[in-house]
Amino acid sequence: MKVLLTGFEPFGGETINPSWEVAKRVSSEGVEGAEIVTALLPTVFGKSINEAVRVIEELKPDLVISLGQAGGRAEITVERVAINISDAGSPDNDNNQPVDIPIIEGRAKARPCHLPRPGWREC
Repeated sequence: MKVLLTGFEPFGGETINPSWEVAKRVSSEGVEGAEIVTALLPTVFGKSINEAVRVIEELKPDLVISLGQAGGRAEITVERVAINISDAGSPDNDNNQPVDIPIIEGRAKARPCHLPRPGWREC
């Protein structure tokens, strides 16, 4: 099984991005039964998704796991909802700072994650 693991370049004046550090470490340590390939994505609105799509089309992985940095969180978490809105509290690495802009026009504003998470209660 080929697994693509993506992380982001540093932003906001930081010298590292934990998402990329985790991706590199998992790749170097390996996972039994999987070929781990990584991609460093730019921390720039629009460019990151284009690069992710390019890499997916090139590598044709069986699974894609995209990592990101969420300041203030003490553990790795799965996003509960994917939001189809670009809304930045600070500029990206190309100084873009979109506010309330749809990522994909005409699509739902949000989509829930249906992966099971420890500690979740069934509704």
